[in-house]
Amino acid sequence: MLTASSLVLLMTPGLALFYGGMSRAKSVLNMMMMSFGVMGIVGVIYVLWGWLMSYGTQSVGGIFNNPFESFGLSGAIYDAGGEWIEGLGAYPQIIDIAFQVTFAIITTALISGALAERVKFSAWMIFAGIWVTLAYFPMAHMVWGGGLLSGAEGSIAAAMFGVTDGAANTAPIDFAGGTVVHINAGIAALVLALVIGKRRGFGSVPMKPHNLTLTMLGAGLLWFGWFGFNAGSAFAADGLAGWAWVNTTAATAAAILGWLVVERIRDGHATSLGAASGVVAGLVAITPAAGALNPVGSIILGAIAGVACAYAVGLKYKLGFDDSLDVVGVHLVGGLVGTVLIGFLAVDGSVFFTDGHLGFGGFSQLIIQVVIAVVALVFSGLITWVIALAIKKTVGWRITEEAEVSGIDLTEHGESAYEGIAAGRFVTEGK
Repeated sequence: MLTASSLVLLMTPGLALFYGGMSRAKSVLNMMMMSFGVMGIVGVIYVLWGWLMSYGTQSVGGIFNNPFESFGLSGAIYDAGGEWIEGLGAYPQIIDIAFQVTFAIITTALISGALAERVKFSAWMIFAGIWVTLAYFPMAHMVWGGGLLSGAEGSIAAAMFGVTDGAANTAPIDFAGGTVVHINAGIAALVLALVIGKRRGFGSVPMKPHNLTLTMLGAGLLWFGWFGFNAGSAFAADGLAGWAWVNTTAATAAAILGWLVVERIRDGHATSLGAASGVVAGLVAITPAAGALNPVGSIILGAIAGVACAYAVGLKYKLGFDDSLDVVGVHLVGGLVGTVLIGFLAVDGSVFFTDGHLGFGGFSQLIIQVVIAVVALVFSGLITWVIALAIKKTVGWRITEEAEVSGIDLTEHGESAYEGIAAGRFVTEGK
């Protein structure tokens, strides 16, 4: 579990490379700093109140837990007798805390890709601290902490389908974060893109990735780290972990192919950016389903996600919102695909499977998957909108037009990734 935790933590620097390569040369450091800044602020907040808001024992309406139950992890590590508190597996709870803080970090960092090149670093850091507190921790509690979106007795699923022995008869499935991570971050990215507005020249000035080598390296590190994300969510080195590992690989491979086929048919080229994006789309989609599908179902899920996300990333041009690095098209759409298709493809109780075999299993699982996806969309969307407007009215989101043109790396951080940028070259070429 500590190895899995370390793998998930590595995903955030991997994301920094992935996003940094997709940015223009004059903003690559700012893009990477947004990820590293999140590692700093969320890592501190999680220890102080994040774990307790997510997984404590004093739930407030099934939405969040009392953060002062044991502030700063006091009472969450040792029991009254000085023994380690038991965790979810055959290990102490402190290891669960180590694992879960990495999820909070990567989820918050994902959002930054929608805001490239135009927001104050200080505003982003303020947002990250507030959003992880008001959106991520409650969502983690609702889904994984026995709250409204879980299968616990007081959950929405229990109210809809009844309860047996304290658990909903049809429980939602979110193995490693379709709602908590990807729908949560994806809808937040969309709301922020709408509230903050477009980059200067969006739609008219070339804004191509400046270094696809970095992007592909970042995609590889994300795939590597994702095994901690999904296989680690089995909470043991057992068959379920192996199943999640194989399903993760199968879905991701199929998503690469799905994305590249779309590119080849639509554009005439299969691109490196498409391959890297297909990796992430497949990883996103299989995240909630890694422990619920068989490997063939995972291939089907991945292929659908690759195709759907490949088309979805173009919606920003048609609908006129500037999701700079395709967070909405990949994470929101991929998270929705993965969460909902569980209702069709899960090996037990889905539309197409029952008791591990092909056969009509009913619509209950599909219905609850749709419900939790919609609730996650509405909850995170509203919370993000309120936070975004509050920051816009106070400290403000946008850097100046001059700073945006000259390059956010220089104006926000006083440095540049490349000597030519510092000398003022490339700007007129849209780089």
